[in-house]
Amino acid sequence: MAKKTHVKVRLVPEAKPDSPYFYYVKKPAGGEKAKVKLSAKKYNPATRKHEMFVEKKLPPHSK
Repeated sequence: MAKKTHVKVRLVPEAKPDSPYFYYVKKPAGGEKAKVKLSAKKYNPATRKHEMFVEKKLPPHSK
């Protein structure tokens, strides 16, 4: 089986990480870009503004 080329990460608002709104994005699994923490300017419907969203670890899942 082949290795994964992308990893799923969660983007949360930088100012308020406990906000109910977040984004899921794909990030490269290997190479130089994999080591850089992802940040993007996205729309936050909770505050109705564009804000900086930063990468956080995915929450643990329950079975």
